[in-house]
Amino acid sequence: MAEKKMVNLTIEGRPVSVAEGTTILEAAKTAGILIPHYCYHPGLPIAGVCRMCLVEVEKAPKLAPSCATTVAEGQVVRVHSEKSLDARKGVLEMLLINHPLDCPICDQSGECELQDYTYQEGREDSRYREPKRFNPAEDFGGDVIYVPNRCILCTRCVRFMEDVAHDPALNVSERGDRALIGKFEGKDLTHPWAANVVDLCPVGALLSKDFLNKARAWELDRTASICPNCTQGCNVIMETRENQLVRMRPRPNENVNAFFMCDWGRLNYRWMNEKNRVEHPMVRARNGLAASSWEAAISAAARALNGKKAFVAASPMLSNESLFLLTELMQGGSGVFRVTEGDEAPLPGVEDLALRRERAANVYGAEKLGFKKTKDLLGGLGQGDVLVVAGEDLAGIDAAAVARAGDVIVIGSVLPEAAGKASVVLPIANYSEEEGTVTNLRGRVQRFTQAKQAPGETRPSWLVLGDLLGAMGKQTNFFLPSEVFAKLASSNTSFAGLSYDSLGFKGLPLLDAPPSGPKAPIAVAAT
Repeated sequence: MAEKKMVNLTIEGRPVSVAEGTTILEAAKTAGILIPHYCYHPGLPIAGVCRMCLVEVEKAPKLAPSCATTVAEGQVVRVHSEKSLDARKGVLEMLLINHPLDCPICDQSGECELQDYTYQEGREDSRYREPKRFNPAEDFGGDVIYVPNRCILCTRCVRFMEDVAHDPALNVSERGDRALIGKFEGKDLTHPWAANVVDLCPVGALLSKDFLNKARAWELDRTASICPNCTQGCNVIMETRENQLVRMRPRPNENVNAFFMCDWGRLNYRWMNEKNRVEHPMVRARNGLAASSWEAAISAAARALNGKKAFVAASPMLSNESLFLLTELMQGGSGVFRVTEGDEAPLPGVEDLALRRERAANVYGAEKLGFKKTKDLLGGLGQGDVLVVAGEDLAGIDAAAVARAGDVIVIGSVLPEAAGKASVVLPIANYSEEEGTVTNLRGRVQRFTQAKQAPGETRPSWLVLGDLLGAMGKQTNFFLPSEVFAKLASSNTSFAGLSYDSLGFKGLPLLDAPPSGPKAPIAVAAT
């Protein structure tokens, strides 16, 4: 592949070298300069309608929209010149003429680009004294509410539905100061990826019904993670308030999900706030399961496992680290998992991006580590085997099938009804409460981090399994999930050469990951 020709220019006195065809706006980012903009988004076609990104280009007759102007050799660009600042101040004044002072009640407050740029470059007061235009809020269907009074007509939502979702449901209706975003007759935002318009909206005009009035932006703690709800492995930000997960939003990764995530993944987070948790280790006593210390519970589980064949029924929501340690527990036994399935829903405008049929994060990782996918979960359980239930809820499993086991050890965040006769219960953190890695359907290993605190005496799954193996004399100790991953990488050729440091927060493919050709550019605006 031929090397791209590089172009040298100067932006705000800083020398910049970027590939030919790059826009001034994107080139400025490489120099650490953010040019204010509204209609531009790197994942959408360029519209150039907001006129907010105007910059002064030396020897050009007028200000240039930086989102639509490509770089040229020797170009000198001034972002903060008096001429540019005056133009942007005028644009902001026009945008605010009919914009209501809704900041105290708006969900976007604190992460609103209109707020940010007005504070940064706008007028100190308004010269407008006439009554403001008013339109009632409208339900756009799906998870989206439209508040036209706040809309600045950047058209990001229109372009996303038309050019990325390939479902032209939205338009700009009316003209002049009456213009607003409208729906085509018989259309609404029930497309499986439609809620991305909420993330794309730079102001508070498009709101999520699910998140409406839940929290203010400055009350949220944010954590980089991976969506656990299908095998695509979309990069996300988990947002918590008072140790409750309240929202998931997409995190850009050009190799996996571009800038988007599906509505199913976005809204299916409440299971990570489950209330019926096991909060203390339990060991079976004369009168049933009774709370015990971790040391006593680990010792009881080790005694039950020592010298016996284990059958592991695991969840594909568990991390690579936990599944690897479970394989060490098997002692000649086997491991299986089952996965919920649903309809696949691709995002047509982005190559190889879809809500996948298998609705769990680590199906591919479980298979790489020796677990077999099955619909008959306990079909391979032998009479007298030790059944280890790891993160699996045993929904739909008959207690009689569990009774074939000589002993039952539950390692999970909840106690399944079918495993009520368990001899030991070891409570573990759920997906949002621990750190680890998962492997998506293309063999890409990605890290997720802890978003909230686990309840009671609950411990991370990798720590519990490491302690259990230690009590069985099979390992010394693991103090960090990165140490477990290092052991996995050294003992499994597929993971060889990978580490937490090399994975970063974009991930890397397994050595034997399915081959994939070069992707078409995800950034539609860059084509």
